[in-house]
Amino acid sequence: MSRNADNQRIAKNTLLLYFRMLFTMAVSLYTSRVVLNALGVEDFGIYNVVGGIVVMLSFLNGAMAGATQRFLNIELGRKDEKQLKKVFSTSLIIHIGVSIVVLLLAETIGLWFLNTCMNISENRMHAANWVYQYSVAAFIVSVISVPYNATIIAHEKMSAFAYISILEVILKLAIVFILIVAPFDKLILYAFLIFLVGVIIRVVYGIYCKRYFLECKLIDWRPDKQLLKDMLSFSSWTIVGSLGYIFHTQGIAIIMNLFFGATVNAAQGIANQVNSVVKGFVSNFLQALNPQVVKTYAANEMKAMHKLVLRGCQISFYLVAFFAIPLMLEAPMILKIWLREVPEYTIIFVRLVLLLSLCDSFTTLLGTAKGATGKIKIYQITLTAIGLFHLPFSALFFYLGYPPYYAMYVYLVIILILQLFRIFFVCNSIGLSKKLFFKQVVLRCGVVLVISMCLPLYIHYIGTQSLGNSFLVGISSMISIAIIALLLGFAKDDRSKLLYKIFNKR
Repeated sequence: MSRNADNQRIAKNTLLLYFRMLFTMAVSLYTSRVVLNALGVEDFGIYNVVGGIVVMLSFLNGAMAGATQRFLNIELGRKDEKQLKKVFSTSLIIHIGVSIVVLLLAETIGLWFLNTCMNISENRMHAANWVYQYSVAAFIVSVISVPYNATIIAHEKMSAFAYISILEVILKLAIVFILIVAPFDKLILYAFLIFLVGVIIRVVYGIYCKRYFLECKLIDWRPDKQLLKDMLSFSSWTIVGSLGYIFHTQGIAIIMNLFFGATVNAAQGIANQVNSVVKGFVSNFLQALNPQVVKTYAANEMKAMHKLVLRGCQISFYLVAFFAIPLMLEAPMILKIWLREVPEYTIIFVRLVLLLSLCDSFTTLLGTAKGATGKIKIYQITLTAIGLFHLPFSALFFYLGYPPYYAMYVYLVIILILQLFRIFFVCNSIGLSKKLFFKQVVLRCGVVLVISMCLPLYIHYIGTQSLGNSFLVGISSMISIAIIALLLGFAKDDRSKLLYKIFNKR
């Protein structure tokens, strides 16, 4: 298939995923406010931190999801249908094993931690235990879904992925209306309904995959021993990398709970929801691009892979900046309109979490490129070792009496160090010039950010805090980033092709 056809497919898949994202974003912003009001700040915080314990146990699943995606894409790139069936069957067997391991850990260590260490009021501990059990059950369901989700993405059938995701959002919207009128304990009911939605979506994914993909129909329950060894070997080092992410996100939530209580977890949960919306625009783009990066590597088309990586890293940064900058500047007004009652620390949490995503965005695709090589041992060990400093340094600041948002300052320093190591490792692995990466990605992204910030910053500081001024800041920021990125954010050839497509569209 020609490279032009691949580009058209990437563009089509990206548009489908953005349609999904716009719909889910609108519904999620509404449901978040209603759920916060229905549960209250304390119960909302409990749900976020208790669910976080389960997420901490899920690093095995995250690692295997990456391994499944990588091996499926490799075989699709090689066009080996027989091996593709083996990859799916082996992956499904591994995920069933992962679900058993997680269940054992959750019902022993996790349950003990919840009931002996967490800072939750005694009168809500009963509800917290129900939330925990439903969260564990929901996670087990999601584990079994991973091979099916990975198959859809590997085949680049983003329309199915988008439509099923929209169905999931509609079901979660229905939960909100049930939550408003239900006479039961709303926290327990909310956790149960989220679990029920997970079961329904799991069934839908299974039906679709078994109908359209041959490898999902013929499941061989006798795993290929060599493939099993290869997948476990690859995922074992991905697990190391997943640990770093888990410690940063859920580990820090638990430490905040121990020092400050559940109300701070509510503020952090809101900030993470805002951040997930922004990062969702990038993840949609990357979901459409990731399979092509792996397939070009498998086909030994290194020049095409380098172009995809450079262009993908640039666009990822511009997409995050497009939404993050106006949200950071106008967070007080936006949160007031959205939530009405804004929990303490929410504004600064939102701003710092978005800043972290912005700093991390221009190397996100490098992880996929490194994973395509299969040589990730030293890479994952090094990055995880650096990332692990987040917890002890954050705990030290809390112990010394600093407020909870200092954890974000600690991670900002760490993430900048991580970026340098990530660029060094990945560029060496795929034969991409580090000088070219810094010139085409780091320098261009920096120039676009600095220049495009001038106008919205000026409007923000000279204006009054009002809805009209926030609107002007948002519009000026988005227009500035779009124009400056188009004019200065790409290499000459890429810019010429993009301008040609824009002005010659029929």
